[in-house]
Amino acid sequence: MSQDTTSAVVDASASAGQPGSATGAEKGDAFENLLHETRKFAPSPEFAADAVVTAAEYEEANADRPAFWAKKARELLTWNKDFDQALDWSNPPFAKWFVGGEVNAAYNALDRHVENGLGDRVAIYFEGEPGDTSIYTYAQLTEEVKKAANAFESLGVAKGDRVAVYLPMIPEAVITLLACARIGAVHSVVFGGFSSEALRSRIDDAEAKLVVTADGTYRRGKPSALKPAVDEALAHTGDGNGHTVQNVVVVKRNGQNVDWHEGRDHWWADTVGAASAEHTAVGHDSEHPLFILYTSGTTGKPKGILHTTGGYLTQTAYTHKAVFDLHPETDVYWCTADVGWVTGHSYVAYAPLVNGATQVMYEGTPDSPHQGRWWEIIEKYKVSILYTAPTAIRTFMKWGREIPDKYDLSSLRVLGSVGESINPEAWMWYRKVIGGDKTPIVDTWWQTETGAQMIAPLPGVTATKPGSAQVPLPGIAVDVVDEMGESVPNGHGGFLVIREPWPAMLRGIWGDPERFKDTYWSRFETMYFAGDGAKKDEDGDIWLLGRVDDVMNVSGHRLSTTEIESALVSHPAVAEAAVVGAADETTGQAVVAFVILRGDAVDSGDAIVQELRNHVGKEIGPIAKPKAILVVPELPKTRSGKIMRRLLKDVAEGRDPGDATTLSDPTIMQQIAISLRK
Repeated sequence: MSQDTTSAVVDASASAGQPGSATGAEKGDAFENLLHETRKFAPSPEFAADAVVTAAEYEEANADRPAFWAKKARELLTWNKDFDQALDWSNPPFAKWFVGGEVNAAYNALDRHVENGLGDRVAIYFEGEPGDTSIYTYAQLTEEVKKAANAFESLGVAKGDRVAVYLPMIPEAVITLLACARIGAVHSVVFGGFSSEALRSRIDDAEAKLVVTADGTYRRGKPSALKPAVDEALAHTGDGNGHTVQNVVVVKRNGQNVDWHEGRDHWWADTVGAASAEHTAVGHDSEHPLFILYTSGTTGKPKGILHTTGGYLTQTAYTHKAVFDLHPETDVYWCTADVGWVTGHSYVAYAPLVNGATQVMYEGTPDSPHQGRWWEIIEKYKVSILYTAPTAIRTFMKWGREIPDKYDLSSLRVLGSVGESINPEAWMWYRKVIGGDKTPIVDTWWQTETGAQMIAPLPGVTATKPGSAQVPLPGIAVDVVDEMGESVPNGHGGFLVIREPWPAMLRGIWGDPERFKDTYWSRFETMYFAGDGAKKDEDGDIWLLGRVDDVMNVSGHRLSTTEIESALVSHPAVAEAAVVGAADETTGQAVVAFVILRGDAVDSGDAIVQELRNHVGKEIGPIAKPKAILVVPELPKTRSGKIMRRLLKDVAEGRDPGDATTLSDPTIMQQIAISLRK
């Protein structure tokens, strides 16, 4: 984020409804501090007694963070060669962790578990959208990864080469990533919902040598093609005279007819299926590149976030174990994220397997073939840890609790949230309806760039608060600062920064070190800042307030969209809300809200709108009352669940919405337009 963008949000004004309080400019707040949450849920004595991580870890980490991470690296990973230095921070912002060490990600995720007698433990329960299933033990998954590594090497892929991956959420995706890691190739996963243009730009930027894809997948009961996008991307890659891709490996998933390029295209079954299952994993330098993951925009030059091996594996494995209180002998873990996003990298492909866990992979959507599909899967596999996104939780709220109430969810013991801030009422619904009013909820903050979770409660230690990620994890130095980079007092808001290097941190932007420095390190000297606002509550716990460029300036008050959305969702009629600031001649900007009502709520027109306006005024003050509230059937979201607020801002300001091709359902904007004309 450039300095020009962020400097506009620092003249915050006083909290609404507090006459005589200091102005925001005097306090240095970047946001109003509007909502106050008083509910707390301490761990049960039984849970705390059996917790994997205790409060002592904070004390140990705070005493010497590099030494803490060095200890975890040796505890959690098997090293081919031990490292001789935990952290080299001599050339900031470019860190090196576990210097001199050599490690193999695939060996740590697979081979060593088999060698330790755990080959028969289930690694992956796969559930396809049509209902097909498969089970991979650690021994079977190890064999498949070895075969894939041999197959890729037979196609000319060597250590350091880049491999583009364009696959659905099927086991072959995890196998491909681990096979690349095994041989030291650098994988670049492109989400299967992205267009051929987005795929092409990422192939070009990484100079990929191999593409691994599928004929297609299933989405809401219908076949969905993938390979045509690859063919189109490779037909127009680079300068038009050729490209770096030499081979394409295709998984046969849904049996669709595909165009075939002899000599370039290879069926997975013919290459991987026929390869040898003997392959020795060699150690790679701790700082050897593991993957590039491009941030999700589809316009402009793609921004390839680079992660390396040793530090990334250490922090993802530790946070997976600590935050979810993982007991790998008994837990069944399910992260619902697609492998196309960083959550699917860190908490599907790598950490669960490094930790020897059993996990569920599901290909489809939550409503196919019915709206109880997720709960059916949890009941079937006795899932004990569920990690999902607030957008999914709010969708389930909209559908009503009678759907999950039909299923036995008693196996669940830890619930996680990821992707964006979770509204307190959605958090409470998650706890009560899905968790039986007893299951701890761990709300996690992190980013593609951080590689692993950074802020989260520990379920056996922290008294959790609805809607708050709360505290930095052991070994992590996170703070909320004012425009001068000074820590804000408790009860105040500002910019979320990371003060010290952390093991899973990005090592740069692929091929563009200056962009890396300008984007993340130019706003505050010596501190990482990626554009999020936050506040500290009276206890010092951290609450995320969304992107600083989403802040609204209403009559001089700096308002966070997140807090107004949370106030709306706390009304019993509202399932989900999105708030934008629209240009207004009188107030500079006006609050405009788009809401989805719960399934059992009645749209009473002006009456419900006025009721919701008054509710926001009561919850957080008159200044935050939306000028307009529009009841809509759905919100525009990407396939990862992110709300596209820029499209809603276009509607609020009377413009035709911009490009909607990246939405999970491109017809949503038409549905919104029709509903608003009624």
